[in-house]
Order: sequence, then C-alpha cells, then structure tokens
Amino acid sequence: MFFLPETPRWLIRGGQHEVAHRVLVRIRDLANVNVEIEEIKASLAQQTESGRWTDLLRRRVRPALIVGLGLAIFQQITGINTVIYYAPTILQTAGFNSASGAILATLGVGVVNVGMTILAMFLVDRAGRRPLLLVGIAGMIVTLGVLGLGFRIANPSGQLAWIAVICLMGYVASFAISLGPIFWLLIAEIYPLKIRGLAEGTAATFNWGSNLIVSLTFLTLVEKLGASSTFLLYAFASVASWLFAYYLVPETKGRTLEEIEAFWRARPRNL
Repeated sequence: MFFLPETPRWLIRGGQHEVAHRVLVRIRDLANVNVEIEEIKASLAQQTESGRWTDLLRRRVRPALIVGLGLAIFQQITGINTVIYYAPTILQTAGFNSASGAILATLGVGVVNVGMTILAMFLVDRAGRRPLLLVGIAGMIVTLGVLGLGFRIANPSGQLAWIAVICLMGYVASFAISLGPIFWLLIAEIYPLKIRGLAEGTAATFNWGSNLIVSLTFLTLVEKLGASSTFLLYAFASVASWLFAYYLVPETKGRTLEEIEAFWRARPRNL
C-alpha cells in the first residue's frame, strides 16, 4: 500500500493537478490523459454536495445498487468462507485420518487462493470483468457439484479425501479469479461519485453480514443435511450467481468512471 498512488480524483479535488497527471500517465500507460483530466474536473464540478442515504434508492442509482448488493451476497452464500474457515473439518469428514494431514492440505488450498488472486490482477484488465466472473463462477458450480456428489456416492476414504482436496483447490481457484476480487473492484467502479462512499459501505455491510450468516449456519447444515446436500446447496447458489452476473453485471473494462456513470444514466429504467 505504501507504493500505491493517491487517486487522480482526490488529487484534482485538492488542486494537485500535476501530480494527478503523472498518476494517470502511470496507470493508463498513455502520454496524453488531458481528456480524462477534463472529464474528472467536470464530474467534480457537478458533485458539489455529499450523497445522502435516500440517494441510494433513486431510480438512476438503483440498478448499480442491485448489482453491488447482489454480488456482495452471492460472494458469501456460494460458500467461500466456509471452505476457508472449515477446510480441515471438511477434509477430515472426507477421510483424512489425521488433523495434521488435513491442515497440510488446507495450506495447499491457501497457496492456490493467493496464487490465483495474483493471476486475476494480471487478467482483469486483459480479459475483462464479465468474462472472468462468468468463467470463474462456472468453475465454482462444477467443483461444488463434484464435491457434493462425491460425498453422496463415496464413503469417507483416502480416495474421497483427495477428490475433496482437488475440488476445494479448483473451487478456490475459480473464486479467486472471479467473485473474490471482481466484487470489490466493481463496487469501486459502478457507483456515481456523489454516493460512492455510501454505496460501497452498504455493499461491504451486506457482504460481511452474509459472511456471518453463512459461517454460523455451515456446521448446522452439515449436521442436519449432510455434507453432500450442503455443498450441492452452495452449487445451486452459484448457478443463481452466474445468472445474476450474466443478466445484470455490466462490463467496465476500459471505461472511465465518468463513462460508467453515463452508462447507468442511459440504461432503461425498469428496475
């Protein structure tokens, strides 16, 4: 974080236009960023007042709010933090005989998570947000489905344990290039400047609230429904998240924040 620059909007708002110009040249990899600087100035000039909570419910903002809150909830109800928090328990249920072996396999899951998140940082501006989101969620559906069916058709054993390890790694890898980073990126891009802070904070609240609910209910679900049905339930939630992303989430790759705001203004107001 020490090496990250301030945002151009914050710099221009504070009158540091030359510094903002250097930052834009660095992050855009373009010599001429004057057009974007003028767009930022015009946007800041229009946003003379701070946003209010009632602004989040305005018809022009509502589609973006739905996208942000929907992704916040789906990021959690597809089961990622149950895997992160309870991976050793899941692997022991699948057939790992020792706690140390389950914890060692969990370390591998964590390494995959970090590695694929780094890969996503390089892909997100090349492949785009939507393609990564759709491909990654599709991978989550497949791996959760295989994991759920594996628990249903096989008894806890070494074979099922390794199926579980492979599926968990595949699931985490798929999440780490899609819902993991792209949710946080999109909520920083899709909201109008005036209400961006309120909207991002609201999305984050829904995200961690959903995390709390899923984390508290996972062990109960496993006890009442069994591991197979629990993971299949998460797979169905992933199907719903894929449909949500396909129909409602816009592509923001290559668009300035001003262009994204104009996109929402021009969108048919049917939400």
